Formats: sequence, structure tokens, C-alpha cells
Amino acid sequence: MPTALVTGAAGFIGSFVCRRLLDEGWRVIGLDCLSDYYDVALKERREAGLLQSEGYRSVHGMVEDPGLLMRLFEEEKPDVVVHLAAQAGVRYSIENPRAYLESNIIGTFELLEAARAYPPRHMLLASTSSAYGANTEMPYREDVRADHQMSFYAATKKSTESMAHSYAHLFDLPVTMFRFFTVYGPWGRPDMALFKFTKAILEGDPIDVYNFGDMKRDFTYIDDLVEGIRRLIDAAPERPADGVVAEGDSLSPVAPFRVVNIGNAAPVQLTDFIAAIEAATGVTAERNLMPMQAGDVPATWADTALLERLTGHKPTTTVQDGVAAFVAWYRDYYQV
Repeated sequence: MPTALVTGAAGFIGSFVCRRLLDEGWRVIGLDCLSDYYDVALKERREAGLLQSEGYRSVHGMVEDPGLLMRLFEEEKPDVVVHLAAQAGVRYSIENPRAYLESNIIGTFELLEAARAYPPRHMLLASTSSAYGANTEMPYREDVRADHQMSFYAATKKSTESMAHSYAHLFDLPVTMFRFFTVYGPWGRPDMALFKFTKAILEGDPIDVYNFGDMKRDFTYIDDLVEGIRRLIDAAPERPADGVVAEGDSLSPVAPFRVVNIGNAAPVQLTDFIAAIEAATGVTAERNLMPMQAGDVPATWADTALLERLTGHKPTTTVQDGVAAFVAWYRDYYQV
């Protein structure tokens, strides 16, 4: 079976991607630095589950560490790379922008240099819906311009798209960039709204609701996201011989490079999302209504027609079912 290198393997999305590939019989090399951006114990528990598989090799280190990825590529010659390691979070990028420069931009540079030396058959790199920035025309389509990012986090992720495109063009490296839309589910990140809201509601504390609740997000359940990633692994882009790209496709006319949204294609009002948490917990939330935070956007909405055209995949999990699954996991994990 083929070998996959997954960076950010102990993270929320990374651990699910690793598990999916291991279940299919892949050999997986998982790289993670187990940073303390949030509860390290949660990352260690995710990693412990992966280590139960004989096909899993765990490597601890930071993607920006000079030479680390080059050595891994030389040793393992991965067939596929799924690059999920990054410093995440819009708000934290205001407080500590250097962490984003180092992990997101320098880390991606190290990855691209290693791939240049030891080319995989497909590289898949995580970007974000935040790359659409100030765009107001929705749903967001991959072939529209995205030039006005509103946080340094988004700016670094958009930069990695440009960096990867240049390497795809120069060295014929097939690259797919994912733009993720508000991923949630069991084992999710404690800095995300669902985790924070659930914790506060179950502990009887008020929740901070930004923009006075007038926000919409294209909440994407983790299983739907991983299904999209898995199918896209087998859909490596090819450089168009004549430079002609089909309408609605984000394929580059000069490189084997494509940007693909992975979202639920169904934006949900924040107040309805909170109502789903209340239904799952059986507790009514006390709301602390607040203005919009710097760097945030009022709405996201993914056009997923390209994902469906390339893979046949269409997300199916409702917010009610996804939130209920998270709350059940949270109660079990924390013995609430």
C-alpha cells in the first residue's frame, strides 16, 4: 500500500485523516509538534489512538524546523502528502503574528523544498475559507478573486496558496489546496465556538456571542470533510496542455494546481447553531451579546460544485446531528 505523510497528525482534522488512511491499509507518517496552543493532553489522546496501528509512524517536530521535512521525504519517499500543520485561529493571529509567519509560511516553504527534491504524486495543502476575506458575493467560488484578507492568519494561508502554485508551475508538482469552512465534530479544537459554547453551557456560564448573533457559518462536519479529502487524494490535477480551463474549474492554466472548497454548502445562523447545542445539552444558554471581533467576517458560504464534480462527494450531515455527536463525545471524554 502507498505511504502518506500527514502533517499536523495529532490535530483535530489530521488525526481523522490519518485514521481514515490507516483503516484503508495505508502506511502513514504523522508529523506533529504537539504545541501548547491548546490542551496538549487532547492531542496526546488523539495520537495514542493512531499508535495502536502498526502502519503508523509518529514523528515529533515543527514543520518549520530546517531540514526536518527534507529528512522525512528522503527516508520515506511519500506517495501522497496531506499538509494540515499550521498555526490556526483568526484572533490569536492578532496577538502573536510571528507564530503564523513561522509555522504557516516558513513551514510550507520547507515542505515545498522537500517535495521539490523528492516529488510525491500528489500534495494536498490546507487553506481556509478566511482567504476569501472581504468578498461579499456568496456562495464563495474558487475561481473568483480573493485579494483582501482580513486577518494575518488568512493572509498567511493565502500566501501559501501562491507559494504552492509557483512550485507546481516550476517543478510540475501536482498540488490541491483545500479551503476549509468551519470544521466541527468530536475531538474538535477547544478554541472553536462549539467546544467553548458546550463547555460554558454545561458549566452554567454565559457564552460570548459576537456581532450580537448576526453571523452565519458554513459548518462542516468532520466526517464529511475527511470524505472530501480522501476522494481528492485520487483526483490529482494535471497541467492543461493547451492552457484552457473548463468553466467553473479553479485549475491553473499554467500548472497542475487547483483550489477546492470543502464545506457544507448550507450556511447556518449562529443563533440556530446555539439552539442545536441547547437541544443536545438540554440546557438553555445565557448569551453575552458582543460586537464583531477584529479580523472576523459576518458570513461564510461554500460553493461545493467543483468538489462534487471532481469526486461525486456531497456533505450529508445536518448541524443538529453533528452537534449532537460532539456533545455526546464531550460528555463522555470529560465525564460530564
